[in-house]
Amino acid sequence: MVDMVKVFEQHAQQRKSLVVRGAKYGSDSMQLQGLTGIVSPTYSVSRTVEIDWRAIEQYRCIGFIPEAEQNDYYKMLRAQISKRLQAINGNTMMITSLHPGEGKTLTAINLSAMFAKEFHRTVLLVDADLRKQSIQHYFGFKGHRGLGDYLLDSCPIEDIIVWPQIEKLTLISGGKTFTESAELLNSLYMRALAEEMKNRYKDRYVIFDVPHLLGMADAVEFSSSVDGIIIVVAEGKTPQSDVRRALSLIPRNKILGFVFNKT
Repeated sequence: MVDMVKVFEQHAQQRKSLVVRGAKYGSDSMQLQGLTGIVSPTYSVSRTVEIDWRAIEQYRCIGFIPEAEQNDYYKMLRAQISKRLQAINGNTMMITSLHPGEGKTLTAINLSAMFAKEFHRTVLLVDADLRKQSIQHYFGFKGHRGLGDYLLDSCPIEDIIVWPQIEKLTLISGGKTFTESAELLNSLYMRALAEEMKNRYKDRYVIFDVPHLLGMADAVEFSSSVDGIIIVVAEGKTPQSDVRRALSLIPRNKILGFVFNKT
């Protein structure tokens, strides 16, 4: 049996060796790395965190496992999403589900990994589930500051973005959690931040992991701040009546599609 932890660690070292040193946060100072065609920024302003590759394995973050057979499915999903975003000149999306436990966070993480592998694309993955802030746990690090700290305490944006030492991928996850999260996501401050994230770098996709749609107002309130919406549904768990009810809550023209999960 293959020792997947060793595979993860070896892959991490390979990816670190490709990174071009000295660039600032963002993509304005990228360079081509050798003859590979890979555009590899480094993030000297963002705080660097160490990934726990055992957590990556435990939570099945297969987007970071080159040998995983399921990667082809995510690549197909990436291609479809890219095509639909390009048609509307969009670069921001939110990943949600109808109910808890349908796999929205893992889908957001794996999609982020897939988009970050594109040669001329960078990714910012934002944990906008202010009640949980669980992305940090999937990566196995402690996020001391997150989106809530920015929204309530005016924490500088560069203090909440971390670089997990993965090419072209940065994260926001951690810090304070809030029960009154819908109001924060619908605030003028959050709308301005989403707009700034959208427009700062044209080659960057911004992926927001938001709470589930039914029974909470967070995703409904935030849906107007993104270009596209992806809804994760679970086989054998999500009734069609719930799908219809969810569709009535969000802008239909922004729905990029559904991800059928747990088949």
